[in-house]
Amino acid sequence: MIDLDLGVEIAALRSTFDDIRSVLGVDRFEAEIAELSEKAGVPDLWDDPEAAQKVTSALSHRQAELAKITGIQSRLDDLEVLAQLAIEGDDEAAAQEARDELVGLQKTLGELEVQTLLDGEYDDRGAVVTIRSGAGGDDATDFAEMLMRMYLRWAERHKYPVKVLDTSFAEGAGIKSATFEIDAPYVFGTLSVEAGTHRLARISPFGSADKRQTSFAAVEVIPVMEEAKEVEVPEGDIRIDVFRSSGPGGQSVNTTDSAVRITHLPTGIVVSMQNEKSQIQNRAVAMRVLQTRLMLLQREEEAAKKKELAGTITASWGDQMRSYFLYGQQLVKDLRTGYEVGNPASVFDGDLDGLIAAGIRWRKSKVED
Repeated sequence: MIDLDLGVEIAALRSTFDDIRSVLGVDRFEAEIAELSEKAGVPDLWDDPEAAQKVTSALSHRQAELAKITGIQSRLDDLEVLAQLAIEGDDEAAAQEARDELVGLQKTLGELEVQTLLDGEYDDRGAVVTIRSGAGGDDATDFAEMLMRMYLRWAERHKYPVKVLDTSFAEGAGIKSATFEIDAPYVFGTLSVEAGTHRLARISPFGSADKRQTSFAAVEVIPVMEEAKEVEVPEGDIRIDVFRSSGPGGQSVNTTDSAVRITHLPTGIVVSMQNEKSQIQNRAVAMRVLQTRLMLLQREEEAAKKKELAGTITASWGDQMRSYFLYGQQLVKDLRTGYEVGNPASVFDGDLDGLIAAGIRWRKSKVED
């Protein structure tokens, strides 16, 4: 007789699942889907393509979220049946399948449980991620490209749509900077804990001395904003430059000046866009990103002022929030949470969920303290 008693584990999963459903508000999802479906069914919807895209995208996102939740419910029911059949048929293969599915459900529910911690104002939005190389020469620009690939692979693993908005290639290896958008529910809340300075330590492939090189790259994460109405940008506060989009090595890939660079003169914030085919489209996207950055900057300044007045400013963790060691002891360590991964190759291939979940829980604990 096979040894398979999953009753306690399945009951625990059902209890956790019920709590998650309650926090996420499944009824709210269903109401939003009904409302969006009604809007999507309007005959003249596509008379305004931009508005239509927003409606259909929001509908798709909400349907995906609801499908994820109902899918878990179905998997729990199937697991219970599978375990019972394995016991009745004394089927070890079916029993192992049930054990594997139990582990899979525990992982899925763990990820969904982390989502319940994302209750910030913009946490349920998509994200615009910008990566910039820092100190370290060719190693830093190469590291910046490694980080870009890491986040794109993470998005691919989750089947999230990605749109690269701008890439500035370095003269040597890698990139000076890159900006891309991941448009899926809760991506901003999820990736916001990745913002900060990342450090890479390795034997440099670009030097001949075979000595350790330390390099840095900065990651910025802002929410996707349909309209940033809260911040008005006077024409006199910006400088707009247009130029030809280019690929690696500066080779021209466009024959018209379609790329746009907007500089916000009072703050020095620069936003470049070259992904769209027309200058008008690139300018619109760049303005949206600029307005969002200004809005977040405004809120950060307000929050800092409040802390200063209250006398509650505390020491920070320092510039770097995570270190990647590719020599000697292979290790990725988050300096805020203490979470470590002993396989940097898997992390750079997009296996970030453990690091991200630890970051979200750490941030939540800081808020509650």
